[in-house]
Amino acid sequence: MPNYNLSHLDQLEAEAIFILRETAAQFENPALLFSGGKDSIVMAWLAKKAFWPARPPFPLVHVDTGHNFDETMHYRDEFVSLLRAQLVVGSVQESIDAGRVTEETGPNASRNKLQTVTLLDTLEKHKYDAALGGGRRDEEKARAKERFFSHRDDFGQWDPKQQRPELWNLFNGRKNEGEHFRVFPLSNFTEMDIWMYIKREEIPLPSIYFAHEREIFERNGTLLAVTDFLKPQEHETVTKEIVRFRTIGDATCTGAVRSSASNLDEVIAEVAAARQTERGTRSDDKRSETAMEDRKKEGYF
Repeated sequence: MPNYNLSHLDQLEAEAIFILRETAAQFENPALLFSGGKDSIVMAWLAKKAFWPARPPFPLVHVDTGHNFDETMHYRDEFVSLLRAQLVVGSVQESIDAGRVTEETGPNASRNKLQTVTLLDTLEKHKYDAALGGGRRDEEKARAKERFFSHRDDFGQWDPKQQRPELWNLFNGRKNEGEHFRVFPLSNFTEMDIWMYIKREEIPLPSIYFAHEREIFERNGTLLAVTDFLKPQEHETVTKEIVRFRTIGDATCTGAVRSSASNLDEVIAEVAAARQTERGTRSDDKRSETAMEDRKKEGYF
């Protein structure tokens, strides 16, 4: 019988911890995908709680585009140390150097799509048979189709029509040689739930999530930060503004929002009033109506 005295955050936490423990029980060599963004942070934090006092039984796998915000990289190393976790890094730059992928060119070039090959190569190299991801169903229509246990074929591809039913919270992790699963413990969290859980648990976050002054410019309706690997074109004007980031990814395609929210209470109030989804600031999702689903079918997160 459900415990109706639990808050909705308690119920979401219990569900996620159950999924994490099921993953550890059903798979021989699972890993936890870690970007340094708030969703992967919460997932890793839940893994810490699920297996305490032991260390989380999953290595943290970071697919490094080489185009990261400095704040994210500093935070990643501190958080891995806090969790006493093993860090495994897959490098997009190494994939480029090895000829596995070709770097995009032009003003809208991004390494975000190139992550797919690096991710699949990293999973194959280390023989991971399940990869835990921080995807949520409220983020984007393609992610709304996901199961908790998302089957991938021996090419790492996702077919939404071939996903398995999950009645009564029974999860089928059986697979053939070469196949693997992506597992999404946070599926039923919303962006607001994530922020409220972070506040409740007092989870440390990268400073980039809070209001700060940064040089930015606008491109195709997205506010992009000036970095060593992303420069404005001649017609694009650079300004210094107070901004923050709602989502963290490759700096070449992750947009900022103008904001004065400098603490969790202010961020929560801002998210409650927002009319644009957090992935609305991601220029890579705007390349086509099915950009996310197309990448998922190719083996993306």
